[in-house]
Amino acid sequence: MTEQTGAKLTLLAIDDDPQSLELVSESLDQPDLKIHTTTDPEAGLDLVARLRPQVVLVDLLMPKMNGMELLEKIAEIAPEADVLLFTGHYSTDSAVEAIRKGASDYLVKPLAVATLRERVGKFLDEARRRMKAQHLDGEILEAHRFENMVGRSPMMLQVFRLIRRVAPHFQTVLITGETGTGKELAARALHNLSPASGGRFVPCNCSAIVETLFESELFGHVRGSFSGAVQDKAGFLEYATGGTLFMDEIGDMPLPAQSKLLRVLELREYQRVGSPAMRKADVHIVAATNRSVHDMIEKGQFREDLYYRLSMVEIRLPRLAERKEDLPILERYFIDRFASQYGKTVRGLTPRAEIALARYRWPGNVRELENVLGHACMLADKELIDIQDLPEVFRTGIAPDDDAEGEELLSLDEVYRRHVQRVLDRVGGNKARAAKILGINRATLYRFLRAESAEEEDGGAE
Repeated sequence: MTEQTGAKLTLLAIDDDPQSLELVSESLDQPDLKIHTTTDPEAGLDLVARLRPQVVLVDLLMPKMNGMELLEKIAEIAPEADVLLFTGHYSTDSAVEAIRKGASDYLVKPLAVATLRERVGKFLDEARRRMKAQHLDGEILEAHRFENMVGRSPMMLQVFRLIRRVAPHFQTVLITGETGTGKELAARALHNLSPASGGRFVPCNCSAIVETLFESELFGHVRGSFSGAVQDKAGFLEYATGGTLFMDEIGDMPLPAQSKLLRVLELREYQRVGSPAMRKADVHIVAATNRSVHDMIEKGQFREDLYYRLSMVEIRLPRLAERKEDLPILERYFIDRFASQYGKTVRGLTPRAEIALARYRWPGNVRELENVLGHACMLADKELIDIQDLPEVFRTGIAPDDDAEGEELLSLDEVYRRHVQRVLDRVGGNKARAAKILGINRATLYRFLRAESAEEEDGGAE
């Protein structure tokens, strides 16, 4: 086994002919390319697993293992690598079979230096672009992080601007949005940027408090005020003094407690249950709900005057389906976080995994995406998360918006194919725009289309 010293990119050549390996090493020698060669296919697989090369050159006919077997095993170990097969016995059938099994190109021996440099050079250049894009993605992620929130869509940038403007001045804010959109993160951002940032941020989940104990939990109580009150107790309001009280699921607050909270907001004072003494409410209050407050008001479930008092400033968080352009940087954010947490080398998604996530409706919003990628990072045993690492709904070909009665049940590959083609048709074949709508980069789209083209050729040959 031989190797050359280099820097950023890695290329591995596997061939039982030492002269062929020598030609590869001499012809492709570049300052930023580290070249490894081996005549042993099994040693080559070990090198693939250890080095994670961007490009692998494989001879089709070798004694211990033929190139097709090797290609399939490399695709399992390192699906992100471009594998190029070369052989002295070319046939159209074997070329198409190689591409169907994941080969990126198919070269014929004897290898001409100019051809080798041109054909391999394309994949090295693409690998350089991917590395640059990965670095830029990291910079984009940093540029679009805001107080542990991530977004670059116009809707999220508007949310960030509103939080910045409101935070220095607010006493009460209402945050609305579906479950999983990040309401608590927005509340924490308001707290962190407010004059109350030196105090506590106190979360209070209104839906988790028993109705009969609500006033005691919120305002506190004195000893003997009710059965079981064996000692004085501070409530959420008192505990949050000097800081911010985050009242999540405010729509589940009992009506009697709503009237008392209204008094707190109007007069900035409250009483512990069972005590006549007034206490100052020196606290910022951020309320949040995933329900329609207007519907609750019409049904008599929420006080209209409390709503108007809470919503002097209202911040609405969009659904993930409304901000699909944020999907790539959210994916990068969660993958980086979970890879670090689990001690994995996961650094991204395969093209078909990207497309599966991009076309999903995300009823659970960002929280669901976080859970999906946490699950995938835990299971992944390669650098790229593939479709088999995702939950079942992404592997069956049925997403929530596709599961309509009477619809044709499709394979996952067919779902991808139809969706990509539908988007391309809608944008008149503009691949840059299609990639943006799909939430993937252009290189991913080109690789997907190249694979589809190879399958069509195979179908025509048959």
